[in-house]
Amino acid sequence: MRLASGDATALAVAFFFSAAAAAADPKACAACHGEGGNSSNPAVPSLAGQPAQFISTALYMFRAGNRKDPQMTPMATGLSNTEMNDLAAYFSAQKAAPSRHRASPDNAAAGPSLAQKFQCMQCHGARMLGQQHIPRLAGQQFEYLRAQLRSFKRGTRMDLDGKMSESAQPLSDKDIEVLADYIAGLGS
Repeated sequence: MRLASGDATALAVAFFFSAAAAAADPKACAACHGEGGNSSNPAVPSLAGQPAQFISTALYMFRAGNRKDPQMTPMATGLSNTEMNDLAAYFSAQKAAPSRHRASPDNAAAGPSLAQKFQCMQCHGARMLGQQHIPRLAGQQFEYLRAQLRSFKRGTRMDLDGKMSESAQPLSDKDIEVLADYIAGLGS
């Protein structure tokens, strides 16, 4: 079947708007981020219980190209500011599932002093639950946390004010392992 050029254009426009509408549906997010925003994929963050401002800011950064991810960038590209804010409101209102991660006993013991040394609680809060544009880390996926800390250290992950990139510079590989393991186990 051959489409007239006007039909092909109309079809392309309809496809674009249906893909953008699907991206704005929280159910579409469940494929990667889990039902209600509670991820079971070790490489994908949970969104449930994240501060709304953090979620909308992250979506904006993906849409603007400041943060890049092969799955998230295309999903965010077609979102309006209203859709980003609606998704942020939805996921911030969802209850975060208890962490299934259990930190090793050594990392659970060393983690609090490292978090204090590197001032993690100064921005992420005393219980690492995040605030405003700063994410909740407690109970987040271990592999995701480790990958993000490594990216901040390498300077390949953008953050709004450079504080995370600056904070990650003195972290050793061992520090990253301990912190990611400890923090992923919080809220279990």
